[in-house]
Amino acid sequence: MDKDIKKIRKSIEQRKKERGVNPGTGSSKQLFSPFPETEEKHGYYPVFTGTGESNGKSNGAAGIAVKGILSVMLFFGTAIVWQTESDILQKPKEWTSQVLTDEFPFAKVNVWYKEAFGQPLSLSPSSTAQVDQNQEIALPVTGNITETFQVNGTGIMISPGETANVSAIREGVVIFSGNDRETNKTVTVQHADGSVSNYGNLSTIDVHLYQFISGNQRIGSFVPNAENETVYFSITKDNDYIDPVQVIQVDETN
Repeated sequence: MDKDIKKIRKSIEQRKKERGVNPGTGSSKQLFSPFPETEEKHGYYPVFTGTGESNGKSNGAAGIAVKGILSVMLFFGTAIVWQTESDILQKPKEWTSQVLTDEFPFAKVNVWYKEAFGQPLSLSPSSTAQVDQNQEIALPVTGNITETFQVNGTGIMISPGETANVSAIREGVVIFSGNDRETNKTVTVQHADGSVSNYGNLSTIDVHLYQFISGNQRIGSFVPNAENETVYFSITKDNDYIDPVQVIQVDETN
């Protein structure tokens, strides 16, 4: 009986050597059929790949390839939906249009997060500015309105007359912070009610993209000069411009 067992073990080792398998390490340099023979069914399966390192690289490359294929399929699938005239595809068209054009409601999510967890959502470092939360909504900068909404068409122009800080009218999240072709240095803040306030012609910007800010928090400064003496301010909701004077009660001076 012992002799038969020894013969079987010796036969298995011999076959492993013929296949290029080192019995001590279990490493292999060749690929063989995945169907085990009789003795291999009892715990002696052949090795099909080389080292673990090369296998990891292969899996990583395969994962990237799969993601690339899925991305291409998604792209062409969306293109087909938009090119096909069918009542069945009307709903998918409306959904994709909304997803691609609507700004994510960061401010609304932030309000929900504060109500649920008691503190603002920290997507960026918190500001150290001291803010008076009890202060009523007012113009972003103290000054005279030199150009009304009816004249400007999108917002109002405010003349501080001197160097002044520019503040957000209420809390929200910065969705744009940089240079605009029409209003130069500009900050755009999204609010929880879906409205968006824009502050243009700034001299300096003190906030960054996706920063959560409090109401009346300084977002920049304005220094009048020979080329520009006014700060641009506008409010939009549902992609329509709103007269800021209707939202904020101020004294107009033309």
